[in-house]
Amino acid sequence: MKIDRLLGIVVLLLGRKRWNATELAERFEVSIKTIYRDMETLGLAGIPVASHHGAAGGYEIMEQYTLNRQLASAKEWKALLAAVKGIASALNDQAYHELLTKVNALLPQAAHEEHGRQGEELVLDLQSWGSGLDLKPKLALLQQAITESRVIHLRYASSAGNESERAVEPAALIMKGSVWYVQAYCRGKQGFRMFRLTRILGLSLMLERFEPRQSPQLEGLIWRSDWAVDQETPMLLLFQPQVKHRVYDAFPSVFITELADGSLQVAGSFSLDEWFYGLLLSFCQHVRVLAPAYAAEEVKRRAQLIFEIY
Repeated sequence: MKIDRLLGIVVLLLGRKRWNATELAERFEVSIKTIYRDMETLGLAGIPVASHHGAAGGYEIMEQYTLNRQLASAKEWKALLAAVKGIASALNDQAYHELLTKVNALLPQAAHEEHGRQGEELVLDLQSWGSGLDLKPKLALLQQAITESRVIHLRYASSAGNESERAVEPAALIMKGSVWYVQAYCRGKQGFRMFRLTRILGLSLMLERFEPRQSPQLEGLIWRSDWAVDQETPMLLLFQPQVKHRVYDAFPSVFITELADGSLQVAGSFSLDEWFYGLLLSFCQHVRVLAPAYAAEEVKRRAQLIFEIY
């Protein structure tokens, strides 16, 4: 739409000193003549666009013309810019890239100069290491389904290792910690569920549309024990000092007690499922299950199975 293009041109000119007609035409996928007419329209609207001729020529907005940036401080604008950059890096959506350009244009000049001297103060990257190539197509397809209220057919592997096929009505994309989920109404289970994107083995967008349902509140979302397939069991674990960094990565700090010899004791309740036993085995000889005894025996049994393979 013309009005969107005109606003986009103003934002670009605010964010950078000078753009020539060819650059603007390529950016907005229109002809150079259309850009000339747009500039005339902006001038008639009272926006002071100056035209410069020659090899270094182009269009720019006069220095005294700025949008009101006093709604937030420079630090607040930079924090907002970091957040938008993070979203734009994760989602292949042109709307977020355009929003990034707009927010960048609203950042006061003093903040731009400070950024040039000091670099980024805050960086938000919503992709875990090495996951971008796999997750971005899923995120893009799910975002399209949410926007267009389209049913999704997915093949999903649960934490218990069971595979199922489901028809779902996606409601929201959620990042919790460093993990992406999609909140969706599952037609088979007749209720809202959280699906981890890395466990979605197959994903297809259906032609069928749905009427969005009232989804559960997401703000302040915390883990509920009834989501677990297995009942949680109180456990006592002992880790060697060599894996201290991994212990703090894997368990809440309130569960961890550092002992005098440098070892770490972890006391908490966990679901004794495939995922948890796999986590314990990943610590190899640096962990010992102190209680309950049957959990220690299960780790021993699984370790023996691994030994027999080799």
